[in-house]
Amino acid sequence: QVQLEESGGGLVQAGESLRLACAASGRTFSSYAMGWFRQAPGKERESVAGITQNSLRTYYADSVKGRFTISRDNAKNTVYLQMNNLKPEDTAVYSCAASARLSTIPRAYEYNYWGQGTQVTVSS
Repeated sequence: QVQLEESGGGLVQAGESLRLACAASGRTFSSYAMGWFRQAPGKERESVAGITQNSLRTYYADSVKGRFTISRDNAKNTVYLQMNNLKPEDTAVYSCAASARLSTIPRAYEYNYWGQGTQVTVSS
């Protein structure tokens, strides 16, 4: 069982940055691949970024490549999403998720545990 709690959301202007954090409970965080997802009002949930257990592989949606960076600190049981040059279209609830899938970036349906989410609002 893994419990996830996101933090770091807020209201920013276009072009500014935010760093989201997702803290995981339990001693097996390093055995999970982690991902960030977002959902805007009226839209389907979208995979934003993913990272494998050992950080050797990462994934980014085309819409955030070059602007967002996912990273993890297994000693702190935390995964981060650094978001730079934010745009109004990045406005959404951002959630982290954990998957037991090994050695590859999981597909969305392979994530077993989800956080509640944190709101990110980008004004123009």
